[in-house]
This record gives sequence, C-alpha cells and structure tokens, in this order.
Amino acid sequence: AGNLAGKHRKLKPTAAERLIWGEGDGSSLRTYDAGFGLLGGLICWENYMPLARMALYQQGIDIYLAPTADARDAWQATLRHIALEGRCFVLGCNQFVTRDMYPTDPDIQQELQQQPEVMCRGGSVIISPLGEILAGPLFDRAGILYAELDPGEISRSKFDFDVIGHYARPDIFQLTIQRDARKS
Repeated sequence: AGNLAGKHRKLKPTAAERLIWGEGDGSSLRTYDAGFGLLGGLICWENYMPLARMALYQQGIDIYLAPTADARDAWQATLRHIALEGRCFVLGCNQFVTRDMYPTDPDIQQELQQQPEVMCRGGSVIISPLGEILAGPLFDRAGILYAELDPGEISRSKFDFDVIGHYARPDIFQLTIQRDARKS
C-alpha cells in the first residue's frame, strides 16, 4: 500500500479514444518527488509530443514513466530516444492481453472472436539514461521486470548532453506551459 502521489490526464486522446474521453490540460503535466528521484510521464502517444516531453525535462525528471498500448517494435526506439534526449531512466509498461482474459459477456463475444488470440503482445522495458536496455523488452507473456537504477548514472550521462542545462539555448527557445486546470 502507499499514497497516491499525483495524477496525469492524457493531453490528447488518440483516435477512437476521442469518442469517450476529452482533452487534459497542463495542470497535471508535472513531476513528483518519490524520495528516490522525480517521477513523471506521459501516456501512450503523448510521448510523440516534443513540447510535453520538454515540460517534464525542465522539471528535472529522473524516472520517466511511459505506459502504452503500442506493442510495435518502433515503440522501443521511441523509448530509447526519450531516455537519451532527457538523460533519464525510462520505464515503458505495456499489457499482455489475450482474448480469454476478457469477460465472458455474450455482448462482446462475437467481436472478440474476430480479434487475434493475442490482442496486445506487451513490450514493457526499462532503459538507462544512455539508451541502454536494462530489462526487457518483455513480449508475448505476462511478467514483471526488475532493474537496479543508479541515480549517479543520470548526472554522469549529462556530462556531454543536458537538454535543459549546458546544451540548452534559452536565449533562442522558450517553452510556456498553461498550467491552469480547465473543465473539459
């Protein structure tokens, strides 16, 4: 058990998600002090939004959480890019889902039978600040990944590249974030 540190509402629902959910706002685009580092993250394809990533980098994120339902191989490259760009650890989590994990509700059985047996093949992974895979990716089965994260690796990785420090150009680029909560 533990306490809820915070929440994040997805900024832009993807594709059919827009039929159900509305857009989030900048109020939850933040990091949280977990005692062992600053945690934060983006949901699924929000990770393709460079300014949203930069908002987290500017807050000094140490451990970047990237939950998704994207099990394509290209997603692994995306997560490695985020680790290298932000010089942070990236924990990518994805579910492994088969048809038989769904309820036996007769209303959805016909639709389920038209789906492949493995509906989401997973792909959870843990990546170092230099883009090295520390654990995973875990495909085609359920499981838990473990890795020891050395906080010193973050500062060492920033010696040559620090996207918000010595490699930044605040005289040219500025990011403004509207952090007010809005009703959707």
